[in-house]
Amino acid sequence: MKSAAAIAAAVALATPGAVAAQAFQCTIPGSIHVPDVDEGEPRRLPVTGYTLALSWTPEFCRFRESERRHARQCSGREGRFGFTVHGLWPDSGRSWPQWCSRTPIELAALRKNLCISPDAALVARQWAKHGTCMTRRPETYLKVTRILFGGLRWPDFVRISREDDLTAGTIRTRFADANPGWFPEAVGVHLDGKGWLEELRLCYDKRFMPKACDRRRLGAKDGEAAKIWRGL
Repeated sequence: MKSAAAIAAAVALATPGAVAAQAFQCTIPGSIHVPDVDEGEPRRLPVTGYTLALSWTPEFCRFRESERRHARQCSGREGRFGFTVHGLWPDSGRSWPQWCSRTPIELAALRKNLCISPDAALVARQWAKHGTCMTRRPETYLKVTRILFGGLRWPDFVRISREDDLTAGTIRTRFADANPGWFPEAVGVHLDGKGWLEELRLCYDKRFMPKACDRRRLGAKDGEAAKIWRGL
């Protein structure tokens, strides 16, 4: 497990400058509590790299607009979201380190991530399941997540959604073209069973530099037809 200083320094050096935000008019409610997390069995493995999983909100929220469980992200009352952080995951070859400690997350740290991960329960679970295998302090895990997310440049996915003969490879290429230092093979594109974009999974090495994804994280093949729901 890396020290907090080592992780923060590596990310700061690897991350490009500031970029366009993905949350529009995001507000954080005054009453938030730290949700309980049902923890699983520990799986302590050496970390070989990282994955930043990004959920495409218009697709995630389709048919969930009226669900109370997802009201912050999907109702539109507390902001409009594009890509949000599903999680930052440490990798270990063909498996994932998980549930490495039982260190609780504090409300002050959790609040800082609610405009990039609008679900408090999700943030708490991602720390408990994945972050505990990266660092001892939840504040460090959440800060690293914010730095990585904030360093990304976002092409216009609404415009991309209207391209003729859209494929997973097109999505990879458009993202890589917008982000200096990235290349298509480091961008995982995950589609649902009907070809709609669900997530991007960005692959990093141990120094938080872009790294070619393995087959599991790469998702759809380049030639696979893709669609992007615009939320209209």
